Amino acid sequence: MIPTAADLAADHAAAKAVARETPLLESESLTRATGAARLCVKAESLQRAGSFKLRGAYWRLCGLTGEERARGVVAYSSGNFAQGLALAGREMGVPVTIVMPADAPEMKRQATEGFGAKVELSQHGDRPREEAASDLARRIAAEQGLVLLHPFDDPRIVAGQGGAALEAMAQMGAVPDVAVSPVGGGGLMGGTALAVRAANPQAAIRAAEPVGYDGMGQSLAVGERRKVSGGATICDALQATMPGEAPFAACLTAGVQGVAVTDAETAHAMRVAFEELKLVLEPSGAVALAAVLAGKVPVAGKTVLVMASGGNIPFARFAEIVGEARGLRE
Repeated sequence: MIPTAADLAADHAAAKAVARETPLLESESLTRATGAARLCVKAESLQRAGSFKLRGAYWRLCGLTGEERARGVVAYSSGNFAQGLALAGREMGVPVTIVMPADAPEMKRQATEGFGAKVELSQHGDRPREEAASDLARRIAAEQGLVLLHPFDDPRIVAGQGGAALEAMAQMGAVPDVAVSPVGGGGLMGGTALAVRAANPQAAIRAAEPVGYDGMGQSLAVGERRKVSGGATICDALQATMPGEAPFAACLTAGVQGVAVTDAETAHAMRVAFEELKLVLEPSGAVALAAVLAGKVPVAGKTVLVMASGGNIPFARFAEIVGEARGLRE
C-alpha cells in the first residue's frame, strides 16, 4: 500500500521517458513577504498536459500486462488526470476512455480528446460528481472489458507523482524544512510526503485543500478517512469528498497535517504567482501557495517547497479570477 523510497526513485527514473523536468522558481520578494529563508515553487503547471498527472499515469500504465494494454483502460477525472492519462496512453499505444463530469471545464475535455482519448460525460445532478463519474467508469469497464484505473487511489499513482518532489529537491540542492502540496484525492500529496519525509525526518509537511473539500486534513486529524460535505469552490480539480486509501496511508505514515484555504486566498495566490513568478496557475494548482501566503503554514526562517500542481485554465476564466483578486502590493 505504501511505496518505498526505492519505489519512488525507480518510478521517477521511468517517467523521464515522457515527463519533462519542470522549473523550480524562486522570488526574492515572495521570500521576504513570507519571512522564509528560501521559498521554492515547483512549477508542475508547465509539465506536459499542464499538470503533474502525467507522471503517475505513465507509471500506472507501465504496470499493465500486454493483454491489458491491448484492451485499453478507463478512468474518471474532472480534467487533469484525464489529460495526463490520455497523453501517457498515446505515448504507449494504450487506448484510453475517460469519464468526465458534464460540468467539467470544456478546455480540459477538448485537450483530453486532443490527446486521443475517448471522452464519456457523466451527469451527477445532486450527487457528488466524483461518485457519479466513478459509477459510470465502472459500468464501462464491465461492459467493454477495459481495465479500470483510479485517478489517485493507487500505490503506483502515488509513487509516480512523488517524482515531482524528488526532482524539486534535486533542483534545490537541499531538503526542505517545510513542504506544501495541493490535495484533491491525495496522489501528489502522498508522493510528495513520502519523498520529503525520507529526505528530512523533521520536515513539516502540509496538505492544502479548499474549504469544504478538506477531507485529507480532517481525516489525518482523526487518524481515519472521513467524508466531507463539499460545496461551491473555484478549485474544480480538488472536489474529491474523501481522500484515497493509498494516499491517506502515505500521508498518515509521513505525519502530514492539513490546512484549508478559501477561494479568495486561492485567487490571491493565482495573482501573486502571475505577478511575481510569471506563472499561470489554475485555482487547484495554487492552493499550496495560497496556504503559505495566507500565513496558514509557518515558514519564517525555513527552506520551503511549494508544489504548484497545474495550469489548465481558459484565459477568460483566469483573467476573471485574477482580476478580482488583491495583488501582493495592494
